Amino acid sequence: MADRAPKPTFIYTTAGDWQATLIGTYLWDPRGECIGFVEDDGKMKTVFTLDGEWVGAISKDGRILRKRTVARRPLHPKPLPRQKSKPANLPANAPLPPQNAEIGFDTIDVLEEDPDVFKRVSERRADMD
Repeated sequence: MADRAPKPTFIYTTAGDWQATLIGTYLWDPRGECIGFVEDDGKMKTVFTLDGEWVGAISKDGRILRKRTVARRPLHPKPLPRQKSKPANLPANAPLPPQNAEIGFDTIDVLEEDPDVFKRVSERRADMD
């Protein structure tokens, strides 16, 4: 039997806006640009920007969440390289978002609090020579 392409996981904001699609280990924005990567340790899917900056974790309902007062983590020691071409199974649109669970004041929806998190270059990245 041939290997199947990984099934897309849709990432939404609490308001229900489609912001990204997870295919394999990479996050893609709705236009088809690679914006980040995910490490899955079996318990949690941890999200990073392409610079290796930690963003948060993907919840069961498809949001990127983190604790409001959590300390910044160091940059990922080996960030994955940017993907140049979008995957063949990247969908053109997303299904309706799931009904989201309530989150407490101590937790934030990263994509609502900081919608440009994947668009900027990390100030913590080493300067290029």
